[in-house]
Amino acid sequence: MFFMKKLISKKIIQPVTELAESGKLSGILLLICTVISLILSNFLLGERYVYFWQNKIGIELFSKTIEHWINDGLMAVFFLLVGLEIKRELISGELSNIKSSILPVIAALGGVMMPSLIYIFFTSGTAYMDGWAIPSATDIAFSLGILTILGDRVPASLKIILTALAIIDDLAAIIIIAVFYTASLNFIYLIFALITTAVLIALNRLKVDMLVFYFIAGILLWFFILKSGVHATIAGVILAFTIPFHSIEKLEHNLIKPVNYFILPLFALVSTAIPMNKESLDFIFTPLGPAVVLGLLIGKPAGITLFTYLSSKLNIVSISKELKFRHILGLGFIAGIGFTMSIFITNLSFEENEIVNKGKLAVLTGSLLSAVSGILILRSDKSNQKITQTFES
Repeated sequence: MFFMKKLISKKIIQPVTELAESGKLSGILLLICTVISLILSNFLLGERYVYFWQNKIGIELFSKTIEHWINDGLMAVFFLLVGLEIKRELISGELSNIKSSILPVIAALGGVMMPSLIYIFFTSGTAYMDGWAIPSATDIAFSLGILTILGDRVPASLKIILTALAIIDDLAAIIIIAVFYTASLNFIYLIFALITTAVLIALNRLKVDMLVFYFIAGILLWFFILKSGVHATIAGVILAFTIPFHSIEKLEHNLIKPVNYFILPLFALVSTAIPMNKESLDFIFTPLGPAVVLGLLIGKPAGITLFTYLSSKLNIVSISKELKFRHILGLGFIAGIGFTMSIFITNLSFEENEIVNKGKLAVLTGSLLSAVSGILILRSDKSNQKITQTFES
């Protein structure tokens, strides 16, 4: 019995623990859930699995589908964690110092603008225009997981830049969702939301340390924002920015496991419940397909690399000597893994299930191609000397 426990600990528990501590497990879990969901949707359960997420739960006056509870409710907790990470970085992290934050800010700007321009180029004048922000997002869990897997082949400074870039990218996505993906406003509930926000700010200014008061106000804020027409997940970000700074690290630590190992995998299961029929698989032949795929695969690396190169040549930023051109290019491709945030924006962009499914398949395709391209570039030990020295010349 003792031998069996020791064997299980060594062969199963220890490797899983090491994966979790290295940051790889969350990305692997998202990938596994995606594969499981696609198999259940198309081979084992089919429509029964797809329609399961459409069952309504809740009280009569406040009943939503399981999918909506995940997208509007649980994902608000994910955005709370994102907001905490952004606040921490702005106050004491890489983004707190103007000099060190310039590079990821400029790179992120290129990584948001270029994919959006590519998307608009392909979809201008079509019914798909509302999804222009889909390829502008970066999945921080997947992207950092891949850099971690690459280990010593990736300079430590590149991981720092990607972290800061992804956080800025998330901030841009949050602003885009709040401004461009808001339904018709209910001003009564919006006023209640503003009053609740003022209460949260007052709690912070009065140096109230008991987080339970913030959480109670945060739940009210979530309800009011949900009813106001602004997407409810924005409540998580607002709440995060009012949390006392000295409580952020502890709260992040408490949230990261339920978010990475429950909320995001659940989101992956519901968001990739995509029946691959003839209608959805022809996504590549519609303007939506190349707009999303090329936005992620070409737009992200092109925008990040071009903006970084130009800012370096204009002496706006200084780049570490250990970083070569292929590192920045590889970083650009890794940032093209949109997944979570891109799928989330896809859900907000379209109402027709058929278009949503096509958009999700395009996101999965573009993210997969970006990941493979980034890995191949960053794993390459022997790169062209002229290209490698681009930033040094």
